[in-house]
Amino acid sequence: MRVAVLGCGNVGGAFVSLLLEDADGIAARSGVRLALAGVAVGDPSRDRPGVPAGLLTGDAKALVEDPAVDVVVELIGGLEPAGSLVRAALSAGRPVVTANKELLAAEGAELSALAAGAGVDLLYEAAVAGAIPILRPLRQSLAGERVRRVMGIVNGTTNFILSRMSESGLGYAEALAEAQDLGYAERDPTADVEGHDAAAKAAILASLAFRCDVRAEQVPREGIAGVSPVDIAFAAQLGYVVKLLAVAERIGDGAQAGAGGEISVRVHPAMLPDSHPLAAVRGAFNAVFVEGEGAGELMLYGRGAGGAPTASAVLGDVVDAAHHLRSGAAGLAVPRAEFAMHPADDLRCAWYLNIDVLDRPGVLAAVATVFGEQRVSIRSMEQLGMGDEARLVFLTHVARQGDVMATLEDLRRLDVVEHVGGVLRVLGDEEDG
Repeated sequence: MRVAVLGCGNVGGAFVSLLLEDADGIAARSGVRLALAGVAVGDPSRDRPGVPAGLLTGDAKALVEDPAVDVVVELIGGLEPAGSLVRAALSAGRPVVTANKELLAAEGAELSALAAGAGVDLLYEAAVAGAIPILRPLRQSLAGERVRRVMGIVNGTTNFILSRMSESGLGYAEALAEAQDLGYAERDPTADVEGHDAAAKAAILASLAFRCDVRAEQVPREGIAGVSPVDIAFAAQLGYVVKLLAVAERIGDGAQAGAGGEISVRVHPAMLPDSHPLAAVRGAFNAVFVEGEGAGELMLYGRGAGGAPTASAVLGDVVDAAHHLRSGAAGLAVPRAEFAMHPADDLRCAWYLNIDVLDRPGVLAAVATVFGEQRVSIRSMEQLGMGDEARLVFLTHVARQGDVMATLEDLRRLDVVEHVGGVLRVLGDEEDG
């Protein structure tokens, strides 16, 4: 099977090396012999160690349209020209393997329909959580399962930062700088720390778990810049760990998402009990936790980024695509369910929050009155500090998100409240609504 590769960056270079250095091993293990038809790059004149110059081309479109090509691997990233090249390959009847989460989160439904219409594969295991095989189990092994929730740590940069804050007491800025020095974070870390990367992955996970179409733009997201060492330390004192989570869950009892039920898809930092399996995921590792009605609880864990791990996931998809192409079993359409997005304000969970107040008589009563007026029940409260200023730290019982947001607005208007600090959802224990 002749493979065209579009892009030769970190992942593309690792994938090309795999095919060139281990062709015999891949053939022995998989039953498919893969040969490189060409590698499309922006500047074919630049030397690329390990890649024969004769394989390089600057004309990606011509490579995609080459009738000798069997499978196209898109590793350029972004919406264009990647989108046009993927559409051209699928329209020409060539299966496509991609790691492009941005493209899939924006146009996944359209591209999947195009692939099904052409009778070929569109495979993208590497788009979420690197080498961790999570998409194939959702698509195949759990195809008949009624999945209730998928919750995961799907961004290694933010997990590294939060791990360092937790383990070494670093502030956010210090932990971010360390991540950048070690190559875990980009010089411009916006996509990671503000949740854009995780939101795209959450959309892909939700689309597969619930057999529906979710776009990244539909996923509310919150980043980690507002998480402070105080929040991390207090969470640990209470037996919790702070993680940035991608959450996709079914709300309601409908058999399908559009039959009396809704789904919620979101990205935000949250407190998890330190006994939860995801709480033990440290450093730049990723993990995805799946809850199904029949299967129960499952978790997949591993390296969520990096050239070699991601290239390994790409290779697995290429082998699948080659087998399917040979047998004529590719491009089968999966029924899609209609759904409604559950209103964010109606989501229910427990909450953590801290506020800085003036240490005066009657302050606690005034604050408690605000909670009561918005129907938010206090589970526990602790005061830190004395004198002119004090910090009140609250855990609530399960509460509606809209009521908690209204509580925060009312607290900010109180004369005795100096500052509303950390606000985190509390998930994964008996208080999780």
